[in-house]
Order: sequence, then structure tokens, then C-alpha cells
Amino acid sequence: MLQPVVRRTWAPRGQTPLLRQWDRHDRLSAVSAISVSPQRHRLGLCWEAHRDNIRTGQMLAFLRALRRRHPNGLILILDRWSVHRSAVRRLLERPSRRLQVEWLPSHAPELNPVEQVWNHAKYTDLSNRAPDDLDELESLVQDSIAQTRGQSQLLRSFFRTAKLKL
Repeated sequence: MLQPVVRRTWAPRGQTPLLRQWDRHDRLSAVSAISVSPQRHRLGLCWEAHRDNIRTGQMLAFLRALRRRHPNGLILILDRWSVHRSAVRRLLERPSRRLQVEWLPSHAPELNPVEQVWNHAKYTDLSNRAPDDLDELESLVQDSIAQTRGQSQLLRSFFRTAKLKL
């Protein structure tokens, strides 16, 4: 994410905008979830950032935090990424009636509303930005997610894009 997504933009004639960047190998990985209240259909957005690749232990901690946040029950809808599968396997070692897991088909990001959250962040809020370091990138991502979290119509549009009914 330190390499900017370059989008077409406007500038005065003769003043081409320049994005200064260099080859970066730093990484900011993120995990997120959209929650839907069954009674009032209110939407929420939770997320965490990590400065390395997300592993099973980090995913497991995120899922446990989600379960604590939603004590009346939780339906997880996940893609088939290996980290998701192994974290869920460990989470279900102690079966719970408060947790149900539904799997999306492999290689179908268009069916995952959370993918739309990150598409919106990358291609709208963070496009044409070239952060200097991971701290700045994390701050930009945090601002983008905070804005997205407060826009319920935008979150609902992610479900419509994925062709899922709320």
C-alpha cells in the first residue's frame, strides 16, 4: 500500500502533478469485518492493522474480539484464505451455538462486501497519495475507515455490489 494508486486527476495546464515514490517493501496488512444488527439492520465496521503479514494467531484474536463484541451470536461469512480457514478451525475446537460460519466460493472477491471497503479505501480515499512511511499510511487508512464507518449508505452499497441482501 505504500505504492500509490495513480488515478487521473485535474491540474492547471502545464503543471502535471507528480507523485514522488521509491521502491518500498514495507507492508501494512489489515483485517476487517462488517457487522449487521439483526433487529435494526444497523451496520458496523471493525478493523485492525498489522505491520507484517497476518497470521493465524492474529486472525484468531480478531475473531475472538468480534465474538466478545457480539455476545448474542455471530455469523461469519469468510473467503477461503488459508489463514481464515485455520483460525476458524481453531475457534471451533470448542463448539458454540453462538457462532455460525458460512464460506464464500474460492477466488470470488466480488461476493465479499469487505473487499469493497478496501477497494473504496484504495481507489477513492487513498488514490494519488504517496505516504512517506508506515505511520503516515496507517493514519490515512484509519481516516478512510473512520469516514466509511460513518456512512451507512456506503456500507449498504457494498452489500448491493456483492449482490447480498441485508
